[in-house]
Amino acid sequence: MSEDTLSQLDQAPDHIKLAVDLIEMLEGANLSQETIVDALEIVINDFKRK
Repeated sequence: MSEDTLSQLDQAPDHIKLAVDLIEMLEGANLSQETIVDALEIVINDFKRK
Protein backbone atom coordinates (compact mmCIF):
# COMPACT_ATOMS: atom_id res chain seq x y z
CA MET A 1 0.00 0.00 0.00
CA SER A 2 1.17 3.50 -0.71
CA GLU A 3 1.88 5.95 2.10
CA ASP A 4 -1.18 8.00 1.07
CA THR A 5 -3.40 4.93 1.22
CA LEU A 6 -2.07 4.05 4.67
CA SER A 7 -2.74 7.60 5.84
CA GLN A 8 -6.32 7.40 4.56
CA LEU A 9 -6.76 4.00 6.21
CA ASP A 10 -5.64 5.44 9.55
CA GLN A 11 -8.58 7.84 9.33
CA ALA A 12 -11.08 5.20 8.21
CA PRO A 13 -13.83 3.80 10.46
CA ASP A 14 -13.01 0.58 12.32
CA HIS A 15 -15.18 -1.60 10.08
CA ILE A 16 -13.20 -0.46 7.01
CA LYS A 17 -9.88 -1.14 8.76
CA LEU A 18 -11.08 -4.60 9.73
CA ALA A 19 -12.30 -5.33 6.20
CA VAL A 20 -8.94 -4.32 4.72
CA ASP A 21 -7.10 -6.51 7.25
CA LEU A 22 -9.36 -9.48 6.48
CA ILE A 23 -8.98 -9.03 2.72
CA GLU A 24 -5.19 -8.92 3.00
CA MET A 25 -5.16 -12.01 5.22
CA LEU A 26 -7.49 -13.97 2.95
CA GLU A 27 -5.61 -13.01 -0.22
CA GLY A 28 -2.44 -14.41 1.34
CA ALA A 29 -4.08 -17.66 2.44
CA ASN A 30 -3.66 -19.37 -0.95
CA LEU A 31 -7.19 -20.76 -0.83
CA SER A 32 -9.76 -20.84 -3.59
CA GLN A 33 -12.26 -18.03 -3.84
CA GLU A 34 -15.05 -20.54 -3.27
CA THR A 35 -13.47 -21.78 -0.03
CA ILE A 36 -13.02 -18.22 1.25
CA VAL A 37 -16.58 -17.19 0.40
CA ASP A 38 -18.00 -20.34 1.99
CA ALA A 39 -16.03 -19.67 5.17
CA LEU A 40 -17.09 -16.02 5.26
CA GLU A 41 -20.74 -17.02 4.94
CA ILE A 42 -20.36 -19.24 8.01
CA VAL A 43 -18.68 -16.41 9.93
CA ILE A 44 -21.37 -13.87 8.94
CA ASN A 45 -24.19 -16.22 9.91
CA ASP A 46 -22.51 -16.99 13.24
CA PHE A 47 -22.08 -13.33 14.12
CA LYS A 48 -25.65 -12.49 13.13
CA ARG A 49 -26.95 -15.19 15.49
CA LYS A 50 -25.07 -13.73 18.44
